[in-house]
Amino acid sequence: MAQHEQRSLFGEILDWMLAPLLLLWPMSVALTWLVAQSIANRPYDRELGERTREVAAQVEALSSAELAVRQRARAEMDHALTRLLKVDEEDRVYFQVLGQRGEFAAGDADLPVPPDAPGSVAELRFRDDTMRDEPVRVAYLWLPAQAADGGGPLVQIAETLDKRSRLATEIIKGVILPQFVILPLAVLLVWLALARGIRPLAELQQRIRRRESTDLSPIEERDVPEEVAPLVSAINDLLQRLDQSVSAQRHFLADAAHQLKTPLAGLRTQAEIAEREIDRGHDDPQALKHTLQQIALGSQRAAHMVNQLLAMARAEDREQALRRQTVDLAQTVRETVRDFVPKAMDKRIDLGYEGPDGEPGAPMLAQPVLLRELVRNLLDNALQYTPGGGTVTARVMPDPFGQVIVLQVEDTGPGVPASERELIFRPFYRALGTNVDGTGLGLAIVQEIAHQHDAEVSVDDAHPRTGAHSPGALFTVRFPVQAPGAA
Repeated sequence: MAQHEQRSLFGEILDWMLAPLLLLWPMSVALTWLVAQSIANRPYDRELGERTREVAAQVEALSSAELAVRQRARAEMDHALTRLLKVDEEDRVYFQVLGQRGEFAAGDADLPVPPDAPGSVAELRFRDDTMRDEPVRVAYLWLPAQAADGGGPLVQIAETLDKRSRLATEIIKGVILPQFVILPLAVLLVWLALARGIRPLAELQQRIRRRESTDLSPIEERDVPEEVAPLVSAINDLLQRLDQSVSAQRHFLADAAHQLKTPLAGLRTQAEIAEREIDRGHDDPQALKHTLQQIALGSQRAAHMVNQLLAMARAEDREQALRRQTVDLAQTVRETVRDFVPKAMDKRIDLGYEGPDGEPGAPMLAQPVLLRELVRNLLDNALQYTPGGGTVTARVMPDPFGQVIVLQVEDTGPGVPASERELIFRPFYRALGTNVDGTGLGLAIVQEIAHQHDAEVSVDDAHPRTGAHSPGALFTVRFPVQAPGAA
């Protein structure tokens, strides 16, 4: 499977901060250009409109005056138009005057006529057009009609856009050029601010790196930013749980070493006794046989202790506990009961099974090895504490509602006092006042395996109301029923 490339938090935050800035900058340039065009048009439109009104006034006076006055007004209009055309040295200016019926009266005949119709009131209007393949700005004015059967005269003046483009360019330069200085400076400031904001993470990293491997004390949360405090709190919680786990393992190893010391010391003592007897020349076969039996018993105890320690290690292996499959609990209990029949017969204990006997029994999702280990330890514990002539019963009870599967192991032993029912599940704990030879790990293994399977373990008196001298113990394990697809 392809490995994902490690991402940089600094780079990702920087990208998210600079990307909008770099995307908005071209939009800002475009909007600035549009605004500059609008600003550049306003003064020149005002000037062009005044010229158009001036010419329109001359045309209106000329059309309504008498012949002598009309000749003088025509001369004044020609002088005004001549002055108008000469006043602008940068742009080319075109004008056109149309008569009452749209006939050409003066100016440039090829200037396009506006598409809109004349209104009832003389209103100055503007439009963008083309004159001789060159874009122009046109101001035009329809004069009121003098006759009922004709339209009003039209006066329009057009000029090229050189002045407007140059003014818009100057505005753009005045606005955009400073941004070329501000934008890199803003990027630099963002970089520095982000580097300063990330610095507490680097300091926290150095503080953690300088720690000894055995230092599992909490990290001080007062020196970290508020946003990082939840992460530090989670790390402290992990350190606390790790410290508890390491301490538990330390105690477990110390207890295991102490427990193994006793059978190993017994083996050594018995071996030394046998050696001394042989050196003294004693040839009593019975004494030598007794010594060898003690050595075999000690080795058996040591082997049982080692097996229990290995079982405890398997029970604590969470990865193994996750490898579950469909297992028939009833079949597992039946097979385990058969394995313990010889031991029960040696102790004259009636060992029995109650529950489903066939297919399907009590299917559930579990780790087969761990489940069998749980049943073995419950049965072994019951047989250890049940005196000769007693009874041990393993019972499987499927829930008719399909919620849980119940496993019970009942015995007729001395029972468990209420004050010790929490303690018996601790590693190496053994109830006082009993002479049972055991490791103290069996019920701890049962508790751990049950926890790995989300099951609940409880212990009660098997015969609380019979008044018997030995109330017995009833261990109950409730396994939740899971769908096969959850494996």
